[in-house]
Amino acid sequence: MGTENLQHPPVVHFATLDKLLNLGRANSLWPLTFGLACCAIEMMATGASRFDLDRFGIGVFRPAPKQADVMIVAGTISKKMAPAIVTLYEQMPHPKWVIAMGNCAISGGPFKFEGQYGIVEGADKILPVDIYIPGCPPRPEALIEGLLLLEEKLTGSRRWPRVEPQ
Repeated sequence: MGTENLQHPPVVHFATLDKLLNLGRANSLWPLTFGLACCAIEMMATGASRFDLDRFGIGVFRPAPKQADVMIVAGTISKKMAPAIVTLYEQMPHPKWVIAMGNCAISGGPFKFEGQYGIVEGADKILPVDIYIPGCPPRPEALIEGLLLLEEKLTGSRRWPRVEPQ
């Protein structure tokens, strides 16, 4: 009985260490919430039992940046708050990702107008944003979709089916 009679291929798959680490990271994202306006209410609803982020491995929002790897910026960013957001982002360990949730975090929302002086017109002006979730405020399902997109970005595949509009 030599190896030439094997009918099944070996079940060993080799991958780079980065791919394995990204798989682990994608299945246990630790979000740091930065709720600044009404989008934070929808973000809190997403963490509640009705939408159940635990099934995606994202169940507990972290209170400190040193425990988180995803920052969710939800709402209007004032120019006085921007340095605090950047400081918290710098305290997060690598690798780290940013999700801009809501029209205010993406572009300034309804507060963007000629002559305004107190609002940052988008989180991407101060942070490298990976995922944008539009809406005013976005529904919890949209935040879940954004987190699944981040997971897909990390692993290159998607565990959960995408629901297409009919």
